[in-house]
Amino acid sequence: MTRVLVVDDQFLIRAGLAGLLRAAPGFEVAGEAGDGAEAVELAARLRPDVILMDIRMPGMSGIVATEKILAEAEEPAPRVLVLTTFDLDEYVYGALRAGASGFLLKDSGPERLLAAVTAVRGGDALFAPSVTRRLVEAFAQRTEETRGPAAGSGPDALPPPAAPADLELLTDREVEVLRLAAHGLSNAAIAERLFISGATVKTHLNRTMSKLSLASRAQAVVMAYETGLVTPGRGC
Repeated sequence: MTRVLVVDDQFLIRAGLAGLLRAAPGFEVAGEAGDGAEAVELAARLRPDVILMDIRMPGMSGIVATEKILAEAEEPAPRVLVLTTFDLDEYVYGALRAGASGFLLKDSGPERLLAAVTAVRGGDALFAPSVTRRLVEAFAQRTEETRGPAAGSGPDALPPPAAPADLELLTDREVEVLRLAAHGLSNAAIAERLFISGATVKTHLNRTMSKLSLASRAQAVVMAYETGLVTPGRGC
């Protein structure tokens, strides 16, 4: 049974998501929160497996809530699946950098949503790598000037860029796997490209995240762009 905390400031959306989960076998709604502060409190008290997290909410945003929840969570920490209206919402980038496991569009169908929750619960750190790749590339091409001063303050402000990772800690194969993951390839596609097994790909990614103190594959992808390991717009 997968226990899910649903977080959204719009009652109808929150109720719809909760109703869908309650009607599906194998899912349980652990609780519902209408803002980030309530999400932090309920996540600590209820300890759900997965959190469906809205981004833009009054008061504490989904970005800040995600960071707080994951920083304070006891093991095993919940998986945070970000819900957004737009697939190129720059705030989603901030949520991924804060430690979210992936994101899903709010207009996704019921089957896709349930599949996403199942995938995240099962340990897949990034539900839609190709979409995340487009997001990161689009964001990386923006300058501080185009984002404007509002992007650097307020409850929805993006976290400051992470310090450059020490890529020298990685083996050549780990760097190669990380680069392909950052280009949006799935584990199966990476395995086929490198003539290794999917389990080996997962092992390389897990070791990479451990060496670089990263919480998820999503953070690893973001780090690959921020450190220049992958250049936006270039193929793999």
